[in-house]
Amino acid sequence: MSTPPHSPENQPGSSSTTTTESPNGEIIYRDNRSRPRRIFDELTYPHGIHPALVPGVGVEDRKLSFGTDKVVFLVTAALILAFILWGILSTETLSNVSTTALAWVTANTGWFFILLSTAAVLFMLVIGFTRTGRIKLGRDNEPPEYSFFSWLAMLFAAGMGIGLMFYGAFEPMTYFEGGIPGFEGVADAGSDSIVVYSLVQTAFHWALNPWAIYAVVGVSVAYGAYRRGRAPLISRIFTTLLGQRQVEGTLGKLIDVFAIFATLFGTAASLGFGAIQISQGLNIVGGIGSAGNSTAIVVICILSIAFIVSAVSGVSRGIRYLSNTNLVLAFILALFVFVVGPTVFMLSLIPSVFSTYISEYLFMTGQSAAWGPAAAEFSSTWTVYYWAWWMSWAPFVGMFIAKISRGRTIRQFVTVVLVVPASVCVLWFIVFGGSAMYYAQNGADLTVESGAESMLFGLLDQLPLSAITSVLAMIVIGIFFVTSADSASVVMGTMTQKGKPVPSKWIVIFWGLCLAGIAIVMLLVGGDNALAGMQNLVIVSALPFAIIMAGMMISLFKDLRKDPATLRSRFAASAVDKAVSTGLAEHGDDFALQVEHAEGHRAAGQDFDSHDPSVTEWYRQTDEDGKEIPFEYETAWSSSPVDDLAETTPDSEAPWKKGNDSPTQQ
Repeated sequence: MSTPPHSPENQPGSSSTTTTESPNGEIIYRDNRSRPRRIFDELTYPHGIHPALVPGVGVEDRKLSFGTDKVVFLVTAALILAFILWGILSTETLSNVSTTALAWVTANTGWFFILLSTAAVLFMLVIGFTRTGRIKLGRDNEPPEYSFFSWLAMLFAAGMGIGLMFYGAFEPMTYFEGGIPGFEGVADAGSDSIVVYSLVQTAFHWALNPWAIYAVVGVSVAYGAYRRGRAPLISRIFTTLLGQRQVEGTLGKLIDVFAIFATLFGTAASLGFGAIQISQGLNIVGGIGSAGNSTAIVVICILSIAFIVSAVSGVSRGIRYLSNTNLVLAFILALFVFVVGPTVFMLSLIPSVFSTYISEYLFMTGQSAAWGPAAAEFSSTWTVYYWAWWMSWAPFVGMFIAKISRGRTIRQFVTVVLVVPASVCVLWFIVFGGSAMYYAQNGADLTVESGAESMLFGLLDQLPLSAITSVLAMIVIGIFFVTSADSASVVMGTMTQKGKPVPSKWIVIFWGLCLAGIAIVMLLVGGDNALAGMQNLVIVSALPFAIIMAGMMISLFKDLRKDPATLRSRFAASAVDKAVSTGLAEHGDDFALQVEHAEGHRAAGQDFDSHDPSVTEWYRQTDEDGKEIPFEYETAWSSSPVDDLAETTPDSEAPWKKGNDSPTQQ
C-alpha cells in the first residue's frame, strides 16, 4: 500500500492500522491510534493525513471494478460498424461527405490545430522546468519501474513505425522538388540549400511538436494513474476539472468514445499506408499484380488474420519479441543505407539540419493561411494533416509512454520524451530523405510523381542488394502492421473496459477487425488517390479529440497546483518567508529557525484551506461500492501535539471522552 514521504528507514514510525484474518476469511482492520487522535483525525482529514503529506496513491491501491463499459462499447461499435458499411455500400457518398467535411475543418479550424500543437510544446516545457517538474509520476519514494537505458530503448521503439517507412524518403523529396512556401529565395526547389530546408521542414512535422502532443496525454495518464490512483482512462484525466460524477457519467463516456475514435482512425491510416507500400513492393520486386488498392486490401486482410491469430493464441510475449526484433531489422536497414549510401553527405547534414531546425522553429510554427493561398494549401496538405494525425495517435502512444514512465519525475519525463524519439525521427529522415535527394541531384530517376509508396523502393534500387533490402523493407513494414494493430487494439480494449490493464481477448480482436475495416474503407474512399482519402478522414476524425486535449492540459495544470509536493513547497516558502521576516525584525542578524505552533498571520498555512474537499477527497480510499475503507500507511507523526490538545479539552467539547477508549474493529 501507499506510504507517506517520510521513509520508515530514516524516521521512527508505526503502522496506524493492522489487519488480521477472521476464521471465516474476513479481513479485520484494527486501528492502532489512540482514541483522541483517531477521532480528531477523522474530524479533520481523510484517514488522518494532511493533504500536503499524502505520498501519492497508485491505481493498484484503489478497489477499482473493471469490466466492459457497455455504453462506451456499444455506442462506439455501432458508429464504427455503420461507418464501415457506409464506406462499402456507398463509397462515393462517403468520399463526397469527407471531402466537404475536410474543406470546412481546414478552413475553419486549421488555426486551432496549429495553435494547439504549439501550446502542447509550451505546456510541457512549463510543467517540466518549473517547480512542478519535481513531482513524481508515482509515489514520493517510488523508484522508476524500468532502468534508464531500458526506458530509453522503449521510447526509441515508440518513435519507430510505419509512418517513417512510408514518408522517410518521400516527404523530403516532395519539398526538394516543389519548394516550401516561405523559404523561396533562401532555398529554391532543386537547389543545394533546399536539401537542408526540406529536412528541416520534415523535422518540424515529426520531431518536437508530435512528441509534445504524445507527452501531454502520457503525462496526464501517468500522473492520474500512478499519483492520484485513477483508472488509466482519458476521461479520468478530467476529474479535477469536471468532477467525479461527470467523468463517470455521460460526459466522461463521450470523452472515451472520442478517444477510441481518434485511435481507430489514426492507427487505421498507418495500416493503410503500410498496406499500399507493401503492395507496391510486391509489384516492384515480384511483379505480383498491379500496385492498386485491390492488392493493398488483400494485404490488409492477410496481415489482419496474422494479428487475430496472435491475439487468439495469447502469444503476447511473442508479439513483444517480434516488436523488438523488428526494431533491430529497421536499424539494420537504416545502417545499410547510411554505410552504403552517401555517408559523408549524410554526416554533413546532421549539424546543419539540427541547427537550422532550432533557428527556424518559430517561423515554421507561424506558417498558416494568413501568409496567402500557397501557404494555406501547404498548411492544410501537410502541417494541419500531421498535427491531426499525431492527435489521433496520442491516446495510443500516450498511454504506452505513461506505462513505461512510472516513477520518473515530470522533469525527467519532459526532457527525455521530447528529445530521444524526436532525435531518432530526424536522424531517420536524414538517412533516407538525405540519400534520396543526393541521388536525385546526381541524375537518379527518383521523383515524387511515382508515388509515396514507391519512393523507398526507388531509393533502395540505387544501392547494392536492392532485391534483398526491398524484401527486408516489406518484412519490417508487415511486422509494424501486426504489432501496431495489436498494441492499438489493446489500448482501445483498455479504454472500453474501464481501464482494465489486460483487456479480454474478444474485445481486442473486435477492435483489430474494426481497424482493418476502417483501413479498407479509407482506401476505397481515396480511390486512385488513396493517400488523400486517408488524410481527409484523419483530419476530420481528430477534431473532437483536439478539443479534448485542450481541456486535458487545463485539468492537469489544476491537478499539479494542488499536488501534495506543490502544497509542501507553498508551505515551505510561506514559512521561511514569515520566519525570516520575523527573525530579522525581532533579533536582527542573530536568529535561527525552528518549527512551533503558530496561528494568525504567523501561520505558514494562513491563506490555505487544508480542509477544502478539492485537496482532500481525492485520496479518500473506498471499495468497489464507494464505501470508505482504512488507508494503511506508516508515518512518524502517529503521536503528536494532538494528544496534548486532547488532555486540555473540556469534557463537554471532547467527543472522544464519551464512551469506550478501546480500538475499533471494522
